[in-house]
Amino acid sequence: MKNLSIALVHYPVYNKKRELIATSVTNLDIHDIARCAKTYGVKKYFIVHPAKVQQEFINEMTNFWSRDYGRTYNADRSKALETVEVVSDLDEIKQYYDDPVFVVTSAKQSERGIGIHNLAQTAAKDSERDYVILFGTGWGLADQVIDQATYVLNPLIGTGEYNHLSVRSAVAIILDRLHENY
Repeated sequence: MKNLSIALVHYPVYNKKRELIATSVTNLDIHDIARCAKTYGVKKYFIVHPAKVQQEFINEMTNFWSRDYGRTYNADRSKALETVEVVSDLDEIKQYYDDPVFVVTSAKQSERGIGIHNLAQTAAKDSERDYVILFGTGWGLADQVIDQATYVLNPLIGTGEYNHLSVRSAVAIILDRLHENY
């Protein structure tokens, strides 16, 4: 999908007590999701965090692997990190695209839910618009984010009752399924 970007949202998200929080950025999320995004041809991988110290951490990490020693040591990682864009909030994403379509993910079923196949077909027909899939950290995206989205992607359902995938796993599964259906 040439018109697809993804965003890892660290704020506003919920904690276990359903309080609004900002989660910490992890090195694994930066690298693994960037590699997945590059593998599936994602335009941009936005990392959304309002805290300057967290933004500096992301930039330090991506700069290390994009320059000098890091680039020489692992050129593949450098290529993957080219997709990363650090933003403070979702409004900043709108500066990259003219009228983007926001699609949120959730482990909960929604009346506004859309299946991966239908989303892939919709995005293919609407190839002039940019689609941004928002992945929440912590215990999920805040209601205010979900309410503003155009689509709510149906949850990934495994074979058992347990339903709490890591965000890296969810990104990989969703991108692979979108690729299969596009």
